[in-house]
Amino acid sequence: MPCRVTRTTLRSMTHLPPPAEELRLLDAELRQLDARRSQLLTRRTWLVAALQQTQQQPRPWASAQPPITAPPRPETAAPSVQNVLLVLGGVLLTLAAAVFTLVSWGQMGIAGRALVLGAVTLATLAAPVALLKRGLRSTAESVAGLGLALTVLDAYALHAAALSGTDGTGYAAAASAVLAATWSAYGLLPVTSALRLPLPSALAAAQFPLLLSALAADASPYTITAALLVTAGLDAVAVARLAAGAVRITAVVGAYGMGGWGVLGACWLSLTAGGPGDASRAGALLLLAAAIALGAAWRGPGVGHALGLAITAGLLVVAALGGVARSALPSGWVVPAHLAVGVALLAAVRAGRLPDAMRTGFAWASGAVQALALLWTLPVVAVVLLGPAGWLGRVWSGAPSDARAAVLVEAPWPPDAVVAPVVLVGVAAVLALAVRAQVWRPRARLGALGLLWATALILPAVLEIPYGAGLLVLGVMTAAALYACRVTASAAQVTALVLALVTAVGLTLASLASQSATLVVLSGLTVLFAAASWRAGVAPFTAPAALVYAAALASASGAAADWPAARTALLVLLVPAAAALLAARLGASRATVPVEAVGAALGLFAVALAVTDPPMLALVLALCGVIAAGTALRAERRAVGYAATALFVLAAWVRLAAWDVGTPEAYTLPVTVPALLVGALRRRRDPRASSWTAYGPGLAATLVPSLVAAWADPHWTRPLLLGVAALLITLLGARHHLGAPLVLGGSALALVTLHELAPYVVQVTGALPRWAPPALAGLLLLTLGATYEQRIRDVRRVREVLGRMN
Repeated sequence: MPCRVTRTTLRSMTHLPPPAEELRLLDAELRQLDARRSQLLTRRTWLVAALQQTQQQPRPWASAQPPITAPPRPETAAPSVQNVLLVLGGVLLTLAAAVFTLVSWGQMGIAGRALVLGAVTLATLAAPVALLKRGLRSTAESVAGLGLALTVLDAYALHAAALSGTDGTGYAAAASAVLAATWSAYGLLPVTSALRLPLPSALAAAQFPLLLSALAADASPYTITAALLVTAGLDAVAVARLAAGAVRITAVVGAYGMGGWGVLGACWLSLTAGGPGDASRAGALLLLAAAIALGAAWRGPGVGHALGLAITAGLLVVAALGGVARSALPSGWVVPAHLAVGVALLAAVRAGRLPDAMRTGFAWASGAVQALALLWTLPVVAVVLLGPAGWLGRVWSGAPSDARAAVLVEAPWPPDAVVAPVVLVGVAAVLALAVRAQVWRPRARLGALGLLWATALILPAVLEIPYGAGLLVLGVMTAAALYACRVTASAAQVTALVLALVTAVGLTLASLASQSATLVVLSGLTVLFAAASWRAGVAPFTAPAALVYAAALASASGAAADWPAARTALLVLLVPAAAALLAARLGASRATVPVEAVGAALGLFAVALAVTDPPMLALVLALCGVIAAGTALRAERRAVGYAATALFVLAAWVRLAAWDVGTPEAYTLPVTVPALLVGALRRRRDPRASSWTAYGPGLAATLVPSLVAAWADPHWTRPLLLGVAALLITLLGARHHLGAPLVLGGSALALVTLHELAPYVVQVTGALPRWAPPALAGLLLLTLGATYEQRIRDVRRVREVLGRMN
């Protein structure tokens, strides 16, 4: 130890740790002891269970005993059991009281009745006070409910005993008011204010006094409806003033229930109003309902409720004012009157003092009214668009007198359609002027454009202008829509294009009534759509449309010249030819494929026109083949050459059939020669190409049908010529080491030889004895068996030789 350590320093030194560190160590030791204790207890429980199982004697007929498990948990909590028992007890007591009142009431005197009912009711209503003091709230609620039910029985008993001569409905109205006041006072007492049942019950009873009073007084339907609405208004006031809870929920249910019945009654009265007076009273009721909904929306609890109530208020205002206008205006102007009121709602949207939810609700209500007004005009637009389709069955039957007669071929004219343009223009003006949001403004303008187009579409029929003038209006609309396609906005361009196409279809159908009108309209539409095709954005749609109208013009021109349909097909073929030239000019444009597809479809249409005249059909098929061959000259359309070949072959076949040619080689050689030429060109470009793909299809196209015909031909000319041709093909195949000509030609030569030698074989077979053929077959088998190995070697050598041939 150093000598500098003093005695005082030695006295203060100790070997124990500081208190905080020692406390931490003790806590750690205690936690370890607790953990170890839990492990030991778990092990002890398992050992006890194991000993109990081993002590039991096993029985052969008894099943294994299940392990000892924890006691099952109760399925129902104690509070739930308590509530069920209390509710059940209250219900049973209420039923017993009702039976007593209805059955045993007449067996007691007036004093006894009053004493029993009063004592039971007062005791029942006073019991919750003592129960609340003891903390038995659930029991107090059950007893309070029984007391409220007894007051209802008291009211019934009073009417049955002392006031039986009074009107039942009037007494029910007074009784419901008294019960509502009594229950409210009972629920507001300091000693019973903790009960949750009296106040909602009082509010539920308060729903009936006004309605029952009106019914008791034999009031008019207007007064009964007013009673419903006033009750709903009082409920709305209660909703605004009450806090969240059962009372407020009851008020909400009452407001919606009574208000809904009141609105339905007011709407029915407005619809069945016989004059302006009745309509005004019904409108006043609807305005009262709107005021209630508006007040509830102003002080509503949430944005969702406020929005729904604001929409309801706006619709009720429209129904009220529109109903009054309906009683004073002609029937045709009912929808415009409602629309005007709906548009006027937008003025409230601009009001800055209203909450956002209310202004949004008014906007939605106005939009709903405008949508319904547009739905009312839909039949008129449908008749104008689809009505001219009836001319398809009456083509060129005569020009109608006016534009309305042009659309009323088979469909009736909708009633009150004269004001449809007013509705369409009104909604279009709202969309163009009232919508100012940057997101919705472009869409609103497109909607206004569509409505203005619909107005211009139906206006000629509504005004009954002359037939020619109506066609001119539709033509101008089509041209204007195509000119509008020049805008850069994609949505506006698509809208204008759709309107142009729809208008053009309607114009075409309407022009079918007159021959001259059809030719003029189809010519104009062809020029318009062809001119619009210079715009690259719409060319994939306008160029095919121009081709379709050009084909229709060609067909109409042929019909006007009294040409048969087969001859008209030649005129129609000019359009596919123009389409092929246009597609070659367009190159890689997006319009190339649509133009080619329409051109192919029009070619099929020309073939269908000529199908009744075989010579003309052959010519049409040949011309289609020429167009396809011209298309195949383009590097990216080489595959069309197969279609051109097929068309040429079909044309040749149709021509041969028209000449009554029955020789199969006349049909197969036009296929074989081009196929062999194509195969030769392919072999020249690719010497490694197989002869089966180059020459096989062409040779089989002629050899197989000719072979079939030769076997059925009793003369010698066809088999001889076929045999010579097969021999030449075989020699050529052997000369150039080509497998397909060698095999196909040799097979055909062998089959023709077999056909020619078959009669002699039959004769020789008939001349030989019956044992000769089996003997010859056996000898052949023995010979083959003796030289089996050599024959196998020869077959392999032949197969290798054929394999080396192309």
